[in-house]
Amino acid sequence: MGGPGDPPEGTPEGGPVGGEDEYRSVVFDESFVRAARLQESSARERMTDHAPAVRRRPPLRRGLTRQAVILVVLILVAFGTAIYMGVRHPYGTDEAQQPVEPLRMTVIPLSPQGKVPGGADAETLFAHSPAALYEIGAEGIPLPAARSTAHFSDSQVVAALTTAKDYLVRSSLYPEVLDSSQVRPARALLDPGQLDQFDQSVDHPTADGRHAPTGWLVRFDPARAELADPRIRVQGNLQAAETDPATLEVTADHTFVYALRPTGAPAGAQVSLFTVRRQLTFRFDRDDLRLHQAQLVVSYVQAGPLSCAEDSAGHLHPLLAGQTAKAGGPAGTNPFATDGATALCGTLAAEAEPKV
Repeated sequence: MGGPGDPPEGTPEGGPVGGEDEYRSVVFDESFVRAARLQESSARERMTDHAPAVRRRPPLRRGLTRQAVILVVLILVAFGTAIYMGVRHPYGTDEAQQPVEPLRMTVIPLSPQGKVPGGADAETLFAHSPAALYEIGAEGIPLPAARSTAHFSDSQVVAALTTAKDYLVRSSLYPEVLDSSQVRPARALLDPGQLDQFDQSVDHPTADGRHAPTGWLVRFDPARAELADPRIRVQGNLQAAETDPATLEVTADHTFVYALRPTGAPAGAQVSLFTVRRQLTFRFDRDDLRLHQAQLVVSYVQAGPLSCAEDSAGHLHPLLAGQTAKAGGPAGTNPFATDGATALCGTLAAEAEPKV
């Protein structure tokens, strides 16, 4: 007689012994059932007319979810961007970065031939000097028409000219720079590669052609002279040119005329004029243009009336109304003329002084 699990007729001939078939070991777990393509309709569904006994299930979605795909794409984009930024300059310059050249400077004191002319007011002195028709302040430093070069756009040329003008204004016209109380306004416009040289010039001035503050700035000895009129007269020009595919150069040639009086003098004290001609060369790479900074590479300065016997590296020590120089120099030099001076100390030409 068969066991409780066997059919009434017994085990079919040829079937496995003990009533076990070859499929009994297969376990249909929940995931297998859910993955089945056919699903039996429920009793309620079969009561509906024409409802099939079984129906097809929609195929299961396999693979990553939408959020996972988006996350993978973002990671790949960020990784690719990091590699690109690491091997290529973000501003598209393929040229090798040029080292910053130190500033080369020459400061030439101009000694008066006699007593320094003076007057009761600055306006009269200006009217009787070669600076009579000069503009006042930054108006005397106009920007020329900017034209693109082979490798620099109009806007980049304008940026170079504007930065050069800003440096001239800050280093030649700012009262806090002129009275030696500040250097920061001009320093802030220099390429970082020149800051050590600038700081050493200010902290340890020396007339070695590299470390004189008066090569970087116009600064008067605060114990000797102060401005008698804030309206400084200025005339000059700026020019920009491309020197190589990676560099713009701006040359500046300006004459500044200051009205001075003795420090702490009363209002009625005699006023005299002091003239500084600055011929500067600025250099700009693309980083300088973007960051509004400059490399000052050449500074050629003529200033007077000064005494050639005094050191003009740290400050300019003006000779004021009625004073005379302790020592003279070679042939007279006129800072208003367009020719360049060659002497390390010159004599201030009579035609450069006001006629009073």
